[in-house]
Amino acid sequence: MLYFLGEWLEPSFGPFRLLSSRLMLASLGFGLGAFLVWWLLPRFASRLPRDRGRSFAVNPEASIGKPTGAGIILLPLYALVCLLVVPWTDRYPESPWGIAPFEVLLCTLLALAVGYLDDRARAPWSDLKKGVTDLAIAFSAALATCQLQSVQMWLPFYPAAYSNVELSPALYIPIATALLWISINTTNCTDGVDGLSGSLLLLACIYLGGILYVVIGHQDVAKYLGVPHNPHGADWAIMAFALTGILVGYLWYNANPSSVLMGDAGSRPLGLLLGVFALVTGNPFILFIVAGVVLVNGGAGLVKVALLRFFKIGILRNIRFPLHDHCRKNLHWSNTQVLVRFMILQAVLTPLLIVLFLKVR
Repeated sequence: MLYFLGEWLEPSFGPFRLLSSRLMLASLGFGLGAFLVWWLLPRFASRLPRDRGRSFAVNPEASIGKPTGAGIILLPLYALVCLLVVPWTDRYPESPWGIAPFEVLLCTLLALAVGYLDDRARAPWSDLKKGVTDLAIAFSAALATCQLQSVQMWLPFYPAAYSNVELSPALYIPIATALLWISINTTNCTDGVDGLSGSLLLLACIYLGGILYVVIGHQDVAKYLGVPHNPHGADWAIMAFALTGILVGYLWYNANPSSVLMGDAGSRPLGLLLGVFALVTGNPFILFIVAGVVLVNGGAGLVKVALLRFFKIGILRNIRFPLHDHCRKNLHWSNTQVLVRFMILQAVLTPLLIVLFLKVR
């Protein structure tokens, strides 16, 4: 909306041309998202359901009774900010990414609704029910991102001349669905320490926004690095930076000791968005680079369950998952130590791995 307002007012009021700048829109999205959440979250927190605690978690009593399901506030505010700052144009009809953001937002709100129903339920949903529901949402988002068109991807560690491949919808949709399902569930599993999930997602969105804006969305830089140029990369970057603002506002109240929790209503749609941003970079493996700590922390538990349940392999039997619970229970780390050390790992490893991904080809 602001983009079109800037184009309309620019002939009469020159300074409004700034609203046509993707960088300015990204900055406005960040600032507006942070302010709205900081202002509105405490005013509605009392109406949220109360956390029941998790019997398998370390110190579950610390969260019992706190307002949870804050995603029901965060995600609608995020959608509102995106409607204001994202240029909803289809200037490049040859690219499926141009019309996907709006449909991705709808899938995100669907994930929000499902997560909030779980937060409000008297008894937690079963793992099977959650898994099937997440799979349906991931499949819908995969359809939204490709629009049943072929999608160009690039592979790491291959020479640029051979790394760019075109995936048909029949191949892209299963890959994208699996990646989004993993992203949703690992993000949900990471939401167990005050500030941890929000902080790691914040770092991931900053890195993804930078990749989308500076590399994928910039034709000359993309050509130099030998990766497919996404003409809508800057528009997706605006969405990523708007989400960082939402997370900043949330972390103001979720810092240890937290006064409000995002719940499944927050972790599931945020995990979906994280996976979508990784997909539109053109390289699904980017998710493992920008959110590796999230995936290991939450995803290794899924691997443990699969090994025990289907293959009777107990190699991870003595490790508690999510991994942050192992660090607290077995290594005797405090919540603050878990948060800071996990953030350091993500902040240090991601830039190094991004360079390897982009340059060692």
